[in-house]
Amino acid sequence: MATRGTTAADGIPPSENITIPKEPKNLDSIKGFEWWRRTMNYKTGFATSDEIKQYENDFQYKKNQLDCKQCYEYRDWALNYSPTIIFMLQQIKKLGYEIKDSSIICDFCNDWKGGGFHPELGVLLCQNRIIDKWHLEDTLSHELIHYYDNTKFKVDWLNLKHHACSEIRASSLSGECRIMNQIKRAGLTRFGRGHQDCVKRRAILSVQSNPICKDKEQAIKVVEEVWESCFNDTRPFEQIYR
Repeated sequence: MATRGTTAADGIPPSENITIPKEPKNLDSIKGFEWWRRTMNYKTGFATSDEIKQYENDFQYKKNQLDCKQCYEYRDWALNYSPTIIFMLQQIKKLGYEIKDSSIICDFCNDWKGGGFHPELGVLLCQNRIIDKWHLEDTLSHELIHYYDNTKFKVDWLNLKHHACSEIRASSLSGECRIMNQIKRAGLTRFGRGHQDCVKRRAILSVQSNPICKDKEQAIKVVEEVWESCFNDTRPFEQIYR
């Protein structure tokens, strides 16, 4: 989904300007003893300004490679062992679409989100935002519900009501707003209607990022208009399990 530019005042954290590091000319320089030596020079202040700049580039390059590797490991685990993911893939296949692993990719995201769905490109998992495999499972579940909706209901993503409905369903059914998460967020005595509040909050933020949404007030209005029918629509599940 395309997103419009936002600021923290909108309720959505601003995008980060992430510079993709360049691959080191000598890959041996980020391995073993040589990498340890460069790290010590950097930490102890013995590195020159050019060495500092190169080290910081190489450090981020190494981190990016590790993030990518871990993201794909988490993805493969979810595809093979997560009951929710396996179920969603089966349901989408019943609609005549088989999702290939190559349609679920890991990459870097400037936006503060765990992933995204594009009707033509598939699912994106934000490797620099994924916390652990459980977070990836929730994120992938969310995006696969969008995939299911897009396949079954022919969603018009520039229709705010369509967008809001799919966001409500994805946040409610994916596990992102499960009760235990809300207890951690608000405390045992204050979580109350935590699941519904979480779903509504996430749906509003997502609709607000739609390029044709004017502002937060319009996003709130649209979410409220479709809330009752979309929140109670748990297809392809019989009920909210997660």
